[in-house]
Amino acid sequence: MKKSTVLILCLAVMALATLTGVVSAENEVIKIGALQLVEHASLDAAYNGFVDGLAAAGYVDGENIAIDFQNAQGDQANLLTISERFVKNKVDLILAIATPSAQAVASATTEIPIIVTAVTDLVGARLVESYEAPGTNVTGTTDAAPAAQQLALMIELYPEAKTLGVIYTSSEVNSEIQAEQMTKLAEEAGLKVETGTITSVNDIEQIASSLSGKVDMIYVPTDNTIASAMPNLAKVAEEKKLPVFCGAPAMVEAGGLATIGIDYYKLGVQTGAMAARLLKGEAEPATMPVESLEEVDVVLNQTVADAIGYTFSEEVLAKAAEIYTE
Repeated sequence: MKKSTVLILCLAVMALATLTGVVSAENEVIKIGALQLVEHASLDAAYNGFVDGLAAAGYVDGENIAIDFQNAQGDQANLLTISERFVKNKVDLILAIATPSAQAVASATTEIPIIVTAVTDLVGARLVESYEAPGTNVTGTTDAAPAAQQLALMIELYPEAKTLGVIYTSSEVNSEIQAEQMTKLAEEAGLKVETGTITSVNDIEQIASSLSGKVDMIYVPTDNTIASAMPNLAKVAEEKKLPVFCGAPAMVEAGGLATIGIDYYKLGVQTGAMAARLLKGEAEPATMPVESLEEVDVVLNQTVADAIGYTFSEEVLAKAAEIYTE
């Protein structure tokens, strides 16, 4: 082969590597930084699914990839510090789990590819320009809850209810969006809505108690602060015999009465598959559409129902994909 031909081939390979931006040199371990907002079942499941999704595509942690998993424990300062460390360490890809994590890493780099999961509204959080064409270094999966279906379930279970209490964390954009959406839908359905906002887990019991005499049922979105301390809310709800409808199945398992929601493990697997495409150079974040998990499940908690004196109808029980009991 002529030297000129060899040179052209080498230049072509180098150009391809530069364009993909994610694919590391042959036999080099790919570095992935993973930042999770806080520890709770939904986010834990999303991370586990992500790891398994990558493995299914041939990227195994400890073999050809190295995942630096970090939990910020719900602290904004930790989010920023960890994000900056990932950038300093020049990781090849960043996984951000939950909206605050995604916003932190997006503020730290516009160059390293970022894939997110368990984020409710990527456009509202200013992470992407649109779901069809992100236009930034961010893409991933949304966990947007089926609010209309959730409200329909609430009304089916409590047709005589007049007032809905909505509790969410004021500093979580994802929660605020869901609370506003549910409030609008509930009012259109003829329900009065009472809202209670919290700033930390320490506020949950007080806010729930203050609403208990005003509402017939409570709704909490996929709120990370509340999800991390569901027993605090469940304690008050049981004492007041109030049903709590949740945004995520894991929150029902932890003390809510019911939901229609997504499986966060499956969402994580889907995110891992997307990440694999980025690592293989088959796509770029700016042009990879944001994805969602279309499948939703009815999830019930029989133990909670017994505790608050509620009986599920046979029709509702027949629709349930999961019924939690002690």
